[in-house]
Amino acid sequence: MPVGAQRKPRKRKKTRGNAFYLGISAVSVGAVLTLWWIASRNAWVNPLFLPTPADVWYAFADIAKEGYKGSSLPAHIAASLRRIFIALAFIFVTAVPLGIICGRIRWIQAIFDPFVEFYRPLPPLAYYSLLVLWFGIQDTSKIVLLFLSGFAPLFIAAVHSSRRVPVDRFNGAKSLGAKGWRLYVYVIFPSCLPDLLTGLRTTVGITYATLVAAEMIAAVSGVGWMVLDASKYLRSDIIYAAIIIMGVIAILIDTALRLLIKRVSPWVES
Repeated sequence: MPVGAQRKPRKRKKTRGNAFYLGISAVSVGAVLTLWWIASRNAWVNPLFLPTPADVWYAFADIAKEGYKGSSLPAHIAASLRRIFIALAFIFVTAVPLGIICGRIRWIQAIFDPFVEFYRPLPPLAYYSLLVLWFGIQDTSKIVLLFLSGFAPLFIAAVHSSRRVPVDRFNGAKSLGAKGWRLYVYVIFPSCLPDLLTGLRTTVGITYATLVAAEMIAAVSGVGWMVLDASKYLRSDIIYAAIIIMGVIAILIDTALRLLIKRVSPWVES
């Protein structure tokens, strides 16, 4: 560079705020709704398969006001959420500590790993009939099914996360007198927590999808059961309304988890 020459200052890229991307999402959703309205209004698709947005809205309003098959809409939603949250609680208190221990102690992992790897690829509904035979058609069989479907993803996340804890943290904690279970509670678990919460998002998605399938097979309540029951009477408006309800609930749960991840580890993008 010649003497005395000055570098031109680089232009900083303008960072777009969240409102910009929310606007894009709103436009894309609006475009799909508009296309849906045009297709249904012009009868491009049989109304039995694609009801109008107005019909779906009226079905939702009717269910919200009158309930469905003797139970209110909040009761059906509460039944589904109760099953999934009970299962998630059992998953977190078992898969996380067991996964962390297996990640740090290889011979313990060798005990559990064959069983987890055996059933993990199996479709949950493949062994759901056995669970119904063992635990009945009530909530117990569904909770066990949700537990099994969500245990493996969180267990694997805990194993890999605990292995990646830096050695310097152990040495620093040991130099301060920490040992035994204190290392797991005060060093390993906090270090793994961001990865565990991210793994929990995946677990919730898998568990939620399994819940809907379980309710569609053997249940007398829940949003998934509403879809199956409405299909028997060709009430596509109710089917669409229930599917939208399930989607909104899933988005709310995932948003809550993302906010929790941002609060626990603000440096991690979620």
